Amino acid sequence: MNKLIGNITMINGPVIIGENMTGFKMREMVLVGDKKLIGEIISIDGDRGTVQVYEETEGLKRGEGIFSTGKPLSLKLGPGMLGNMFDGIQRPLKKIRNDFGSFIPEGIGLISIDEEKIWDVDIIVKRGDYLKEGTIFGIVKETLLITHKLLVPVGTEGKIVEIKESGSYNIEEELIVIEDNHGLRHSLKMYQEWPVRVPRPVKERLPINKLLATGQRILDIFFPIAKGGTAAIPGGFGTGKTMTQHQLAKWSDADIIIYIGCGERGNEMTEVLEDFPKLIDPKTNRPIMERTVLIANTSNMPVAAREASIYTGITMAEYFRDMGYHVAIMADSTSRWAEALREISGRLEEMPAEEGFPAYLPSRLAQFYERAGYVQTYSGNEGSITVIGAVSPAGGDFSEPVTENTKRFVNVFLALDKELAYSRHYPAINWLNSYSGYMEMLKNYYEMELDEEVDSLRGKILKLLFEENKLQEIVLLVGEDVLPDDQRLILEIAKVIKIGFLQQNAFHKEDTYVPLRKQIEMLKTIDLLYERGIKAVKRNIPISIVRDSELYNDIIKMKYTVPNDNLSKLEELKNEINNFYDKLEFDYSK
Repeated sequence: MNKLIGNITMINGPVIIGENMTGFKMREMVLVGDKKLIGEIISIDGDRGTVQVYEETEGLKRGEGIFSTGKPLSLKLGPGMLGNMFDGIQRPLKKIRNDFGSFIPEGIGLISIDEEKIWDVDIIVKRGDYLKEGTIFGIVKETLLITHKLLVPVGTEGKIVEIKESGSYNIEEELIVIEDNHGLRHSLKMYQEWPVRVPRPVKERLPINKLLATGQRILDIFFPIAKGGTAAIPGGFGTGKTMTQHQLAKWSDADIIIYIGCGERGNEMTEVLEDFPKLIDPKTNRPIMERTVLIANTSNMPVAAREASIYTGITMAEYFRDMGYHVAIMADSTSRWAEALREISGRLEEMPAEEGFPAYLPSRLAQFYERAGYVQTYSGNEGSITVIGAVSPAGGDFSEPVTENTKRFVNVFLALDKELAYSRHYPAINWLNSYSGYMEMLKNYYEMELDEEVDSLRGKILKLLFEENKLQEIVLLVGEDVLPDDQRLILEIAKVIKIGFLQQNAFHKEDTYVPLRKQIEMLKTIDLLYERGIKAVKRNIPISIVRDSELYNDIIKMKYTVPNDNLSKLEELKNEINNFYDKLEFDYSK
């Protein structure tokens, strides 16, 4: 029974101030008012306490009670999360819709994963075994793609004194009882609870040295994201942030995807809901929802729950990581989350910093991105969390506080460009303003996977793009005809790179996902085209002949014409290039 220990004295949107609150703890979860709205203590000053409420506070009155729960805002972590869709504090939206209709009513409590569903559990330990924290004691085939591993909670260890046989149980049934060295008994169930704002501990942090393969050429070759790394995708309205994240969610080689729609428009989340169940995992031919968790906190939902949603997502990710899985989090968008911080901070009458955001914005961003990493878990497995956050700067201004501070804490910066987006060049990642800090860390990975040097080829192609950008400024002033032929060739090759390599069609079956081997062979084909072209130009062959439109079109179209599982056509293209320029050089040597 919850003990009434406080009374509401002031209501300011989602922020409640109560008195008689000396019995509360900081960050404790509370139930507010007669409707028992879910809230969290965010400050205590003597007898007064401040609560942020995760539900609509309409209809609350002064004098209503504030009830203690005695524990922080926590998640239930267990079977039933995959394939599900939750709000910002892990309430299942499908169940709420079935029980209460299209809108979330106030005061329904902190319901989470299904407590009644029966799961087939395979217990893999025996009576008398000594279990340490993080040990896997059972497995549940949660979906056909993912096996859910049942873990001994952190901080708990002991000898098994009671154990059930493998069988069918719900998550509330006691499976194992262990006795620690002090004679205390601990019950192990299928789930465990964990506070959302506390990072789950790991045995050891490991070096980052593996690529998060995405099948997107501009990412895997030019601006790679590493497993356990961090990335930001900033861009103005309509530049394709959500679509880029959808592509990463669909095609990246992470074991589990957690997609957080944080303050996004309802129609965008509807698109996710409609698209994801239809998507087939390319590696297993199973629905991608079998390895996905969706967290939806749309822009019309309570603002405080938006602030909690990214902590909900990252805590779920840490739980799957502790099983030994590689998890990718898509946070769309952290700007909306920062706006929730700003609104709550304003209601708390805190001193605003730049553009009204609270002074602690950088530290909160750091706390979120620092929970990424490649680790060894207490279960003895390797796991990782890769955090990819979209940023929505107002008017596309990358100098605003959220983008600038995010830039400090991420190693990959994928700057989306409205001019590229409006010219239908997708993904609209500007190669001049983007960067990846993982290239050096992944050097050995590329050499092992591809058995060749990627760094020098990448640098050479990027250099051509930078030179083309400088030349375009001259072209705008005086026209292309005044340029020498070697510079005009750079302009032509840059077009091939941009259209034939960097531009990618998400709706074409061969182009939506491209294996790493095909990506590098495509780039080598373009490099060969440039090398043979510059050699011909240096022999004083006119650029109009060097640039053969039919040959160049064949190279641009190779992303469509060369099947992903048969790269022999790329060798044919290389032979076509060599044959064309051999003949050209022979004709001009006469």
